[in-house]
Amino acid sequence: MYAMTTKDAADQWGITPRQVQLLCAQGRIPGAVRFGHAWVIPADAEKPEDRRSKRKDKKEEEQS
Repeated sequence: MYAMTTKDAADQWGITPRQVQLLCAQGRIPGAVRFGHAWVIPADAEKPEDRRSKRKDKKEEEQS
């Protein structure tokens, strides 16, 4: 298999197909190409890193 669909990627990465579509549209999945209404994602593509900020607990901050 050389490519996967948004549904395949969503199952593999543990997110929704819609979220995969948004990642493709934002250009965050290298090599993803749109054919009509469908996205084709390279089979070796990795899930992009989550951009949400991560808060540190007070204990972690005190130890740093």
